Amino acid sequence: MTRRGGPRLFCFGIGFSAEALINHLPVAEWTVAGTVRDPDKARQLLKTGIDAQIWSGEKPGKALVAKLHAANHVLISVPPGEDGDPVLNAAADAIRSIPSLNWVGYLSTTGVYGDTGGAWVNETADLHPSSDRSKRRVEAEQGWLRLYQDHGVPVHIFRLAGIYGPGRSVFNQIRNKRAKRIDKPGHAFSRIHVDDIARVLAASIAKPNPGAIYNVCDNEPAPPAEVTAYACGLLGIDPPPLEDFDKARERMSPMALSFWNDNRRVDNARIRNELGIKFRHPDYRSGLQEILVEEA
Repeated sequence: MTRRGGPRLFCFGIGFSAEALINHLPVAEWTVAGTVRDPDKARQLLKTGIDAQIWSGEKPGKALVAKLHAANHVLISVPPGEDGDPVLNAAADAIRSIPSLNWVGYLSTTGVYGDTGGAWVNETADLHPSSDRSKRRVEAEQGWLRLYQDHGVPVHIFRLAGIYGPGRSVFNQIRNKRAKRIDKPGHAFSRIHVDDIARVLAASIAKPNPGAIYNVCDNEPAPPAEVTAYACGLLGIDPPPLEDFDKARERMSPMALSFWNDNRRVDNARIRNELGIKFRHPDYRSGLQEILVEEA
């Protein structure tokens, strides 16, 4: 449904996080459009009133530009590839020329910080990405921030920690018999429940601060083995045995190993102090408890 006036959101990439934001927004007030790659998903979204368009990274045609120019809020959740950020490459000029643009949000990752040996990092920390994937994120962030610095586009950067939520959590690994408990003393990961990502984005939309960078994570970095053990307890089953990291790494894929190469704890003070975020799930325990209830 298209509403005259009012807030209008366009999402490049209607995926897990973008859908959480859409579901969080007051449906009676917002008009939502965006892009997907899968025609079946586009048809499903259209049934819910979301104007979903097929887009694979090419320069947007007139129809897509018209829908983009009708928006006053833009969310980018498409990851960069080897050729750079596809949205920047194809649609930067179209975004710059949106007539009434109030807010642009780019979803990045805390991977841009690289390895800190377990030390805490906030948004002022130097960036030392350790993987090619994270290096591409740094380059994409810089490209989006240049749109703000050079052209006044109201860009906001959100560095997301490990995302989990219904249908995408350690419960899936446990049920599929793929869960492991790796013992690497002193190593912790930061996480964020997808519902709290939506809360952060909505708070930023309500209180824009162009050029701002926000870490998006909960209050408690934790070792994955601890999270898996807790989830097994909720399911009433014994957790898998602990495995020494040095032995387990021999069987890890390069992608899995890249996550273990970085050890950091991410500070979320800015979203709490500036955006007034009160987490629905301040730690993994709260998040997993609710996921189990929802999935039941």
